[in-house]
Amino acid sequence: GVYLHIARGAAAPEAAPAPAPTLSGGPLVLVVPSQFMGRGEHEELGQILIRGFLHTLNEVSPLPDVIIFFNSGVKLTVEGSPVLEDLRSLEAQGVQILICGTCLGYYGLKEKVAVGEVSNMYTIAETMMQAGKVVSL
Repeated sequence: GVYLHIARGAAAPEAAPAPAPTLSGGPLVLVVPSQFMGRGEHEELGQILIRGFLHTLNEVSPLPDVIIFFNSGVKLTVEGSPVLEDLRSLEAQGVQILICGTCLGYYGLKEKVAVGEVSNMYTIAETMMQAGKVVSL
C-alpha cells in the first residue's frame, strides 16, 4: 500500500508558484465516448456523422496518436461495426486504439472485439492526463 506521513515543521519561505508544465509535445488523444457523433435527437444522423468522421480521419493530418473508446463508443470496435475498416486502417498507420474493458463487459461485448486493445481505466486515465491535447467527440 501507499502511506503518506505528514509532519508539522517550520514553514518554508513562500516561493512564486512554478508555471504549469506544458504538454504541447505530448500525444494527441481522441476520445470517443459514444457510438454516435453529437447529441442531436436523431440517432441515425449521429451514426452517419461518426462513420464520416472516422473515415475522414484516415485522410487528414495529424493523425491522433491514441483513440480511446468508452461508454457506447466501444460498440464501434466490435464485430459488425460499420467503421472497422477505417479503424483497422488507422491502427495500421500506427494509431493506438484503447477500448474500455468495463464498458465492453457492461454491453456483453468482450468476446466480439475486432480492432484495438482492451484496456482499463488506469491506462485510459494515464493516457489522457499525459496527452499534449485531448479531443473529445
